[in-house]
Amino acid sequence: MPFIKLTKIERKRILTLLTCLLMAIGAWLFLSLKNKYVYTAKTVLVYKNFPQKRAFHALQSDTVDLQVEGTGWQLLFARLRINPQSIAISLEKLNSRNFILFSEQLYNVNKQLESSQKIISVRPDTLYFDFSERTVKRVPVKLVSDFTFAKQYDISSDIELVPEYVTLSGPEEELEKIKYWATDTLRLKDLQRTAVSRVTTLGNRMKNVNIFPASIEVKVPVDEFTEKTIEIPVTVINNKEYYDIKLFPKKVKVTFLVALSKYQTINENFMDAVVDIDDWKIRKHSQLRVTLSRFPDYCRLIRISPGKVDFIIEK
Repeated sequence: MPFIKLTKIERKRILTLLTCLLMAIGAWLFLSLKNKYVYTAKTVLVYKNFPQKRAFHALQSDTVDLQVEGTGWQLLFARLRINPQSIAISLEKLNSRNFILFSEQLYNVNKQLESSQKIISVRPDTLYFDFSERTVKRVPVKLVSDFTFAKQYDISSDIELVPEYVTLSGPEEELEKIKYWATDTLRLKDLQRTAVSRVTTLGNRMKNVNIFPASIEVKVPVDEFTEKTIEIPVTVINNKEYYDIKLFPKKVKVTFLVALSKYQTINENFMDAVVDIDDWKIRKHSQLRVTLSRFPDYCRLIRISPGKVDFIIEK
């Protein structure tokens, strides 16, 4: 297909025509974008001036549609980003009723926008809230953990939580259902020394219940454990008839794991070995099984030797 050949004068005329056309379009766009238009912008609500004696939660989404009057330029940029990104709404009226009217707050809301913008209306215009008398309750913190330890290491004493309780505020009927408050899972791997961490409390799924504080400090005491054996006497329980009972042997050896820092302090005074005479009287056993009625929480039992003892009852 042959190309149309234009003379130098014809090319100049066409370039002039295109330039005039583009300038006309630009002028039209400029004048059009300066005009006022009404456009819709989604925005997020931020609440302020909370009622002091009422617990509440919104019965609708915290996102609303704003009918905004602005220039065409603002309409163009509103399509690219949410404008405004958020607006603050006063909840002071909730002290006497359970709804908020945007129409009553349009003046204050418009003060938060750019000077050339104006909110005409908000959809929905009315926000409804469920509210009740606010009460306060303290509940214990329940640590949710996932720990692993290096070989021969373990928790050597009680885990410390600071604070041990959290304070909840909200409707009484909601707080009555809550017995404790769990944390997010604290994961610590290959522990071989005491660890101090901060963990957040579990996210609140109830919008009308507030939690304080939002995080707690956790101290996990860790020590190296070693094996230790102690010989302790065996006593008889449930001997309601006061039988004269002789045990063979009279003592058992308790082997357990204990933290090195407590190795010297743990002795026979920290544990009790017992046999239940009901094993013979009711269950008709020929030997009595040895159990520990008292044993340190921070030790790990390995075995009791022997696990059963012989006995003679003298009536």
